[in-house]
This record gives sequence, structure tokens and C-alpha cells, in this order.
Amino acid sequence: MQIKQSIWQLLSRLWHHISPRRRVQFGILLVLMLLTSFAEIVSIGAILPFLGMLTAPEQFFKLPFTQLFLQVLNLTDLTQLLFAFTFVFIVAILLAAAMRLILLWYSTRLSFVTGADLSVNIYRRTLYQPYEVHCARNSSAIINAILSKANDVINGIIMPALTMISSTLILVTVIISLLALNPTIALFVFGGLGIIYGSIIYLTRKQLLIHGQRIASQSNNIIKSLQEGLGGIRDVLIDGSQDTYCQIYRDTDAPLRRAQGNCMFLSQSPRYGIEAFGMILIVVLAYSIAQEAGGLIKSIPMLGALALCAQRTLPVLQQAYSSWTSIRINQASLQDTLDLLDQPLPSYAFQLATQQLPFNHSISLKQLDFRYSQQTPYVLKQINLTIAKGSRVAIIGTTGSGKSTLLDIVMGLLQPTGGVLIIDDEIVTSVNQRSWQAHIAHVPQAIFLADSTIEENIAFGVPKNQIDHRRVRQAAQQAQLTESIQKWPDKYQTYVGERGVRLSGGQRQRIGIARALYKQADVIIFDEATSALDNETEQAVMQSIESLSKDLTILIIAHRLTTIKNCTQIIELGEGVIKKIGNFEQVVSLKNK
Repeated sequence: MQIKQSIWQLLSRLWHHISPRRRVQFGILLVLMLLTSFAEIVSIGAILPFLGMLTAPEQFFKLPFTQLFLQVLNLTDLTQLLFAFTFVFIVAILLAAAMRLILLWYSTRLSFVTGADLSVNIYRRTLYQPYEVHCARNSSAIINAILSKANDVINGIIMPALTMISSTLILVTVIISLLALNPTIALFVFGGLGIIYGSIIYLTRKQLLIHGQRIASQSNNIIKSLQEGLGGIRDVLIDGSQDTYCQIYRDTDAPLRRAQGNCMFLSQSPRYGIEAFGMILIVVLAYSIAQEAGGLIKSIPMLGALALCAQRTLPVLQQAYSSWTSIRINQASLQDTLDLLDQPLPSYAFQLATQQLPFNHSISLKQLDFRYSQQTPYVLKQINLTIAKGSRVAIIGTTGSGKSTLLDIVMGLLQPTGGVLIIDDEIVTSVNQRSWQAHIAHVPQAIFLADSTIEENIAFGVPKNQIDHRRVRQAAQQAQLTESIQKWPDKYQTYVGERGVRLSGGQRQRIGIARALYKQADVIIFDEATSALDNETEQAVMQSIESLSKDLTILIIAHRLTTIKNCTQIIELGEGVIKKIGNFEQVVSLKNK
């Protein structure tokens, strides 16, 4: 995967997806960072008078600042003064620690709630994408982005970026404090550390980016390999192909773990060398200062301040470096996440309710062409068709003749390449497409069932507390499902298992039909929906459907003659064009002679 933009451009794009409320909270966080940096200055500044009191109390007692301090606090002797400075130093240390703790709590909390916002936004935008977009992409990439890459953005981008800002502010305050004490030592120390970290960053930047790209791509493949192995578990068990799928997983997982391990090493390894360098530096400085006039006693306050600066600086430097490596590693994941966050939302996504498009007369297709891309052949060509409201229409044809594609266009899932879909006198476009879909219920050949109750699957997509129980039972009865439900101990509260694994094929199909009837749509589309039913049950289901309101329009793709013999209109497709239109006798009976 090629990184298209710099990290600063990616962060700018990410900022546009942060809600106004979160932006205000990030402003509060910046204030907290500044206060924490100020607390660091106070804690470092307090050590000099404290150590000065311990090493040379008589000289310190004579300083003008000390006299002012004594007058304000009404102190009379050295013991009281020493106690006061000890107390101030302890308070400064506790204040700095408390501010760091508050900053950690707030930044962590803000990072994760922001990550939750991003994750929900990705899922929402993905669900609103057109059907052809979903057909063109692998679901594993979406699942990985929502579950894993959104977390990578939290842990690998947002939190490290906040840590870098905080660390930079603390480093600046420590440098300022040290410059005030001894400019030469400050420049020498921070210059040396800066050169070391700068060299490490320069040498590792490409490797980190390569490893990050590998992690981003392989994490998609991990989800894909798991979906394929577990999704086809029946065939895996029958064929005994467990080792094959384990090997596929191993070949995907091993490069991912190796890249993660390399990144962790590159992120953590400088710490040990830098800590050793810092300790050696303090020892050398102590030796040098001890050789000057006044000896070691005079240098103790300075060495104490240096030791405290080192204690603050080295971990902060390592945090800043680790944060930089984390951002570099997760740059590819950030780009993938932003590509999903940038998915456009249709206009109806912002509407509270969708008003149905008027449908009183007919569904018309005029000069309709369709192909999936400019590189593929036409699936449908010059289709002209009118379906009257209340009619029962069957669409027949060989495999690949375009039957399901035609129904997908009627349902508004696919946009015609050429020509138009007209409801009464209004052309269906991307603007009013959702208004037309409010009329439609769809029963596919493969029914998707959630791992929930029979009732929740019939009222699919309806919040549990809003389910109309009477309507559920009525739909189940019309779908010839009531007898089966009554045999189960929990009746309508029976759990169906993942993808309906605890039900027979016919039971799953009848739940799908009941789902369409529960919706009380005035257009029901059956895409080989009765193929899993036995002849007797299919006849009973079709009779129930035919007994419904005469205003109900039914479109059926089926191969059994028993399913379509009562249809008012039969359309035969072949090679993407309409070959015949007529009633059952005109199209099917003549064809079989």
C-alpha cells in the first residue's frame, strides 16, 4: 500500500472528522498541558533553595530573597526556614505529580471517546454506501477498520500525538529551567541528547513506515482468513481441510507479528542507551564541578537540579520518541481509516423520516442498460417494461441472464448505466431512491439471520422495545411458520443461532418471508425465495401471499412452475434482453412443447 499523504496532511484530515464538542475538549487538554508544564518548572525551581538550605544554611540565610521570605512567613530561625522550604518542595513535587495524573486521565479518556466517535462514524458511513460499493469491496477490510484500525488511530495516533505535545511542553520548561541555572551545561546536555535521538529518527524512519504498511495490510488479511475458515466450517469439517486454513492463517499472521516485534524494538531500544548516557553525563559534570573552587559542597544544589532535570527529561524524551515511532508505524492505518471516514453520506441520511414516493399506478423501465463497470460487458440492454400496481410478475431465464440484476435496479440498489426507472410519472434518482425503497420488502434466496430470537429476526431492524408482537404473529402465520414455532419451548423467544444454524433451510426461508410480510410493504420481491421449501409448503405460502391485498405488487424469480403459474405476467430474460412477455400459457407452456 502506497502512502499518499504526509502525516501532517493526514492529521489535518483527521481534525475535520473531530466533532466541535471534542475540539473544545482538546482545547481544555491543551490548557492542562500548559499547567502541567508550569508545575514542572515549580518543582525544579524549588529544589535549588531546598538543597542550598541543606548544604550552606548560613549563607542562604543572608540572601535578600530569604529575608523577604522570613518576613512574609514571620519565621525567626534556620530550623523554621528549613521546615518551610522542605514543605514547599514537597508541595511542588506533589503538585507536579497530581497535574501529570490529571493530564493522563483526561487525555486517555478523551482519546478513547474520540476513537468511539470515529468508529461509529466509519460504520455509519459504510452502511449508507450504495450497494455497488459493497459489492466491490471485501467486508474483512471494513470489519478490520472498525474494530482494529480505529483502535490503532486511538492508541497509535491520537494518544501519541497528545503525548508528543505534552512531552514537548515539559521539555521546553525543563530546558528553560536548566538554561536559567547554567546555559553551558543545558546546551551541552540537550544538544547531545537531541543529536542522538535525531540520528535514530533519521535512520529508522523508512523501516518504521514499511513495517507499518505491512501491519495495516496483513491485519486485513487476518480477518479475511478467519472469515473464510469459520464461514465455511461445514465444508472444512467434511473435507478435513483444517490444516490448509491453519497454514493460510499462519502465513498471514507470522509477517504481522514479525513487523509488530520489529516496531516495538525500534521504539523501545534507544531508552537504555540514553539512560546510560544521561547517568555518565551527570557523573562527568559532578567530577568537573568538584574540581572548581568551593568543591563538591558548592556544587550539590546544581547537581541536585541536574539530577531532577534528568529524572524528568529522560523519560519524557523517550515518550516523545516512542510517540513519534507509533505515529510513523500507524500512518498507513490512519490513511485507511480516513478513506472510510471520507465516504460521502447521501442526503436522506440527515432526514429523521423518509416520506414514501407516491406509487398508485405502475413501475416502468425505459431504455434501461446496466453494466458493473466500463471494463465489463452489459448485463442488461435496452429493457423496456411496465409493471402495473397489484400485478404478480415472474421473471425467468437461464443463469446469468440478468434476473437478479434487474430486480436490484427495481429495488433501487443499483443505478442504471443508461435509461431510467419510473414510479408512476416520477424518475427514481439518488435523491428520492430511499423514498421508493420504503415501499419494498425483499426475500432473497439466502436469508440472513441474526443470532437473536425468532421475533427479533421477523421484525429485523426494529428496536426490541418497538416490536409489534401482534404483527409478528400475523406475519409468521401467513408464512406458514406458526406450527414450527409452537413446537419450540421458548416459542417466539427461541434463539436461532449464528446465521440461523439451529434452523432448517425451509424454516430460515419462511422467517425471511415473514420478515417481508411484517414490513407491510406494497411491493414484495422474491429472489428464488421459495426454493428451499417443499412443494406443499410452497403452495401454502404462495396461496397466503396471493390472498393478501390486491394492491400488493409481487415480483418473483423462480424456476418451479408451481411458483409462477398464477402470475399475471411472465418475463423471460436471455443474454440481457427481454425475449418474451406474456401470461403463463403464452411464455411457459409454449416453451415446453
